[in-house]
Amino acid sequence: MDDEQLGQVRITADQAAGTVVLDGRDISSSVVGYELRQLVGRPPELVLFLSQLVKDEFDGLARVVVGVPPDPGPAAAVFLGAIDARELERHTLARHDLMDGGPNELTQAMLRLFVEWA
Repeated sequence: MDDEQLGQVRITADQAAGTVVLDGRDISSSVVGYELRQLVGRPPELVLFLSQLVKDEFDGLARVVVGVPPDPGPAAAVFLGAIDARELERHTLARHDLMDGGPNELTQAMLRLFVEWA
């Protein structure tokens, strides 16, 4: 791929919102998310996750890949399947900072530990 096939992309992100501009055209209102990635020796690739209200239509020269948000189920199943129950219990009971004395505190502490481990 040569540079003539690539378009100008400008992304400005902050805590609340951001802007995505392709060849001077702000498409932020059409985008619900994006991933910017690059492999060594290749140009960057911008994957856009479009709002459900947008038709699959684009105008411009940018190399754009319209993606579908990944299904977290298979990855979660692999993650949970790799957890040793004894280790989970040992680590959870050793973490008093995760316990709050409330109902279901052991389950909540385990879920918090899953988040840390993930």
